[in-house]
Amino acid sequence: MNNYNRLHHTPEEFHVVSRSEQKVRTRQRILEAAGRGFRKGGFGGVGVDGLAKEAGLTSGAFYVHFDSKAHAFRESVAQGMAELKGGVQYYQAEHGRAWWPEFVRFYLRAKRTCDLSESCTLQTMPPEVARADEASRASFEVALRDVAQAIIDGPASPGAPRELGAACAALSSLVGAVTLARAVGSEAFADQIAAGAEQALLGAAAGHKGPGKAR
Repeated sequence: MNNYNRLHHTPEEFHVVSRSEQKVRTRQRILEAAGRGFRKGGFGGVGVDGLAKEAGLTSGAFYVHFDSKAHAFRESVAQGMAELKGGVQYYQAEHGRAWWPEFVRFYLRAKRTCDLSESCTLQTMPPEVARADEASRASFEVALRDVAQAIIDGPASPGAPRELGAACAALSSLVGAVTLARAVGSEAFADQIAAGAEQALLGAAAGHKGPGKAR
């Protein structure tokens, strides 16, 4: 498992779907396409036509589900944050007491080296949200609190934050390290940045497993 953005997606079953179910699926296609577009190009880097094309639809079909690009942006950010929360909970369920070191290493590997379209919403979207409307900022705040709460509600784990502020600080460290590592031209320096973040977040728990490349 190298990308929690895809954790909850299963192959569609071959059966006749109702009109309402088809509408839900189409809306989800648009949201997923919007998420990829906004993460890669930012809010200003893609228009409604581009988002619709990414989803394999017309602009008219887009407006059936969202009344504006800003509406799609707000919903795609919320979905991306829900996927991050789901990723945290996945690692908690799969790794028990070892979940936090495993999650940190995963984030510093896979979320540092994947395409920007598949990156974490926290890496690319906060500056866009900061320039967005009040409704988008309020939605993002709720989602961020949910992710932080999921971290502190998880099993006791070496180095894992145990209160809200510490959880947000840990997320900031992960996001900051990945952002800086993506921005430098030297792969060796990028690895050094990630390794430093791992050491800061895990301390002795970092052990001998450096962040390295995504596997």
